[in-house]
Amino acid sequence: MTEKKKTIKKVAAKTKKTVRKTTARKASAAGATVKKPAKKAALATKTRKKPAVKPIVKKTAKKSAVGTKTRKKAVGKAAATKAKKKTAAPAPEKLQWEEIYEMEIVTRARWWNRNRDVGTIAGINRRMAFGGYQDVIRDADRAYESAIWKIAGEILGRRDKIRLVIVAGPSSSGKTTTTLKLCEALRAMGEDLVILPMDNYFWNLKDQPQDEHGDHNFESPEALDIKTINKNLNDLLAGKEASIPVYDFKSGQRKKERKKLQLKEGQLLVIEGLHAFHAPMTAGIPADSQFRVYIETICQLQDQDYNFVPWTDLRLLRRMVRDNLHRNYTPMKTLGHWHYVRESEKEYIVPFIGEAEAVVNGYLPYELPVYKKYLYEPLKEAVENYADQTGREDAYRRALRCLSYLEEIDELEDDSIISPTSLIREFIGGSVYKY
Repeated sequence: MTEKKKTIKKVAAKTKKTVRKTTARKASAAGATVKKPAKKAALATKTRKKPAVKPIVKKTAKKSAVGTKTRKKAVGKAAATKAKKKTAAPAPEKLQWEEIYEMEIVTRARWWNRNRDVGTIAGINRRMAFGGYQDVIRDADRAYESAIWKIAGEILGRRDKIRLVIVAGPSSSGKTTTTLKLCEALRAMGEDLVILPMDNYFWNLKDQPQDEHGDHNFESPEALDIKTINKNLNDLLAGKEASIPVYDFKSGQRKKERKKLQLKEGQLLVIEGLHAFHAPMTAGIPADSQFRVYIETICQLQDQDYNFVPWTDLRLLRRMVRDNLHRNYTPMKTLGHWHYVRESEKEYIVPFIGEAEAVVNGYLPYELPVYKKYLYEPLKEAVENYADQTGREDAYRRALRCLSYLEEIDELEDDSIISPTSLIREFIGGSVYKY
């Protein structure tokens, strides 16, 4: 009997020890179950060469850290600290670019391109030369449209709370077309809505500062009348009539007359703009009544040296085409202005991608060949012009880089095969949408 008891005790002890080891291993693998994330992060740094991929939305992690620190403090002080944390905007300088590049939508775009042999410029050339280019056009348009309809469905699913839809993203990412298509989808689902353009809120041109080259910086939130935007949004969502300014781009100033606007009961309000995620714009509007959509040109395209084409370069090509065709602004001027675009988006736009409920990839793998006929010669001229100009080093480097892509890609001479509903029609013209 005694022998039996000893054996049972030994087996129990051994089992207990095994369970503890297994539980510890599971806790370590799960991540979420570890009570001391700081130590885990330190361990990960020592044992891994690359940083661990973090979730797209960073707010949850911050709140957990805040909660751990403030639990030991008095309730009143903790509440005040949390309130302060909520109102403070995330610091752009703390953004880790690796987190964006490893987002699920980015890795999915990389797979999509490689699976169709359009992950490299050489691959796109092969599709154009040996067939399949039109299939790429069709598949890319379908993927983009499907993403928008999926977002419309998500908004509809939360329609009991959602009052305001916000579309934001960097310059030439395709915000306007995406907003129009999203509104189309929502209307098809039975929604009544109103679009409020942010462009009407620019300050008069004479009040915008100029640099030594006579260039105006329209890329910063300070270029917009944020106070009036916020008042109009709050009034509209409260059911009041709002007095909306009307901006005349030809004269560079607001018109004297204003537009009166009031939402009908149950109407959805949609806004779109570079700085639509800028916190002061929506101050006083409950977060759960907003649905935020972010769009970016996640191209995941490699050149002949297998370097990835920067997303900003693709957007720069788009803007040079659009500015030249529709705004009487030469590619050289757009290049000279682009440093303002980059400074602003790195500080005020890109860091807030984690604030979005949905992210749309606005890159179309068939678009680079389209731009060659519009920009190849102007970029050669820009490279020559900016080569020895002091203060234009940034423009020269970007022109040189963009020119190298166009030298590598084959030209699409006839772009009539591109649908009039395509996003890139926003830049090359011929769209069914009015911009």
